[in-house]
Amino acid sequence: MKKIYLDNAATTPIYPEVVAAMVAVLQNDFGNPSSTHSFGRTAKNGLETARKSIAKRLHVQAAELIFFANATEATNLILQSAVYDLGVKRIITSKIEHHATLHTVQHLEKENGVEVVYVAILPTGLIDYLHLAKLLQEVKPTLVSLMHVNNETGTILDVERVGKLCVSAKALFHCDTVQSIGKMALNLQEILIDFAVGTAHKFHGPKGIGFAYIKKGLAIQPMIYGGEQEKGLRAGTEAVHQVIGMAKALELSLDNLEENKKKITDLQSYCLSGLLSIFPNLKVNGTDTLYNILNVMLPIDASKSAMLLFALDMKGIAVSRGSACQSGSIKPSHVLAEFLSIEEQKYPNLRISFSQFNTKEEIDYLIEVLKEI
Repeated sequence: MKKIYLDNAATTPIYPEVVAAMVAVLQNDFGNPSSTHSFGRTAKNGLETARKSIAKRLHVQAAELIFFANATEATNLILQSAVYDLGVKRIITSKIEHHATLHTVQHLEKENGVEVVYVAILPTGLIDYLHLAKLLQEVKPTLVSLMHVNNETGTILDVERVGKLCVSAKALFHCDTVQSIGKMALNLQEILIDFAVGTAHKFHGPKGIGFAYIKKGLAIQPMIYGGEQEKGLRAGTEAVHQVIGMAKALELSLDNLEENKKKITDLQSYCLSGLLSIFPNLKVNGTDTLYNILNVMLPIDASKSAMLLFALDMKGIAVSRGSACQSGSIKPSHVLAEFLSIEEQKYPNLRISFSQFNTKEEIDYLIEVLKEI
């Protein structure tokens, strides 16, 4: 049976060069980076070199990057610290955010009395920027938390516009950049972000490692205590091999960005054309989307919705309905629920997400199988 992976928004296959870099560290540079002997110093040098490499590519200072196990952990620290340490009384977010953000702000609302306000979502799947500007007119210590690229639909936030609105209102801006890091050239200094998060496995790096960008001058406290690692904000011995793997993956992704973008854009267009050939009334969910994500509503019997992914999986095709974190849920997508009608939500939807490792032959097979279904 063919095995075709079209769920790259959930995770990506790791670059062979990243595996090689990590194995070299595991075999040769296994020292604890907190140790003062030569083994420790070598590991520390590798860690800090990787930090500088990532910082350079994001146009930030190395001291502004803190390594975490994943972006969810980083998001939790940022949102909770904004309330506990920076005096935030209100969080403006949207109902189409990743649950790492939504569940954390709901916790802060329940346990700490933080005011949580949700910016409206337009029928396009984009946020209503005029509504956001109106919300920011109220003077109150505020943090805005909005994702750069939606992980289900691929809709792209105008981060420059939001950054300027936040500066004008003297509000902090936290941006979940998990889906855009490695797929777009980002200058975090220019777009006026105070906090950003990323994770390596979304750009062909290892799982279990991510980072937070915390703008210089924002004094926050740790959630995990026990050591002085990562400027005291994330205690515990650093996973040097994973950090170096993440830096290598980002290097490869950005060095080949234009070439990869062209190939993936062509694949997305080819896939959409193929889908339209068998489903002329197909609807693309979301506008102004990133080139690697295609979320579609299929005009077929709604009763087939629950079994569609299973049927595709039985043919060796990996796609999803939305966030991998919710893949075991039978509930409708919380993202699509914000801008599709109740009737539209009954129809099957697919999130097909591509990488440069996919081929047109794989797309042809997907279309062939969907015809059978």
